[in-house]
Amino acid sequence: MSASGSRSHVRTRVAQLGDLPVVLSLVRQHRSDSHAEGVLTGQAPGSAAAAGFRRLLADAGYRVVLAVLPGATTRSGDTPGDEVVGLAVLGLDPLSVVLGVPQVTIDNLVVHRDHRRRGVGAALLAAAAEHAQRCGAGHVVAAVGHEAERQRFFARMGFAPLHGRRIVPRDNLLRALAGRQRGGAAVPLPRRRRPLPARALPALGRVLEA
Repeated sequence: MSASGSRSHVRTRVAQLGDLPVVLSLVRQHRSDSHAEGVLTGQAPGSAAAAGFRRLLADAGYRVVLAVLPGATTRSGDTPGDEVVGLAVLGLDPLSVVLGVPQVTIDNLVVHRDHRRRGVGAALLAAAAEHAQRCGAGHVVAAVGHEAERQRFFARMGFAPLHGRRIVPRDNLLRALAGRQRGGAAVPLPRRRRPLPARALPALGRVLEA
């Protein structure tokens, strides 16, 4: 598997167990950038995250793809090696397969901070498209998050909004369900804001233009 970015000689390859340290490093960067540390899994990074990704690397249902720059030196400085500058976790949505419209999913697409805008993200998406073709999938679905830069990147690559998703801690969900069974509301709903009166809209426009 290989792909080249327009501004760099980026290749992609499937991660191996020996790549686990750099995989975890990039995942920590992704969680830090998206302010989601400990939210995605409910666990702090460390041994739990390492064990999880170790299982992921061995799971045939997923593919962890690395973007690498060839020709860099290893930490020992003895032999030439690949510098890992990005990763993406590829999967095949099981429900889409059952429905006969298989979709490849992209989770945790990460580009190292020092190698952005150099074709790394495009190389990872090319690997996803290649994987989709191999799986007979007609669509690629990406977890984009809320970061404006990521949103713009995926929009430029032709990704359209699909649907919204929400996350809840298990204990909060259980409390909400218990409150519903008791006939009460365990979690207060936010107040709906009243729309601005029509006469206020021109004034608001002048303020924004100022």
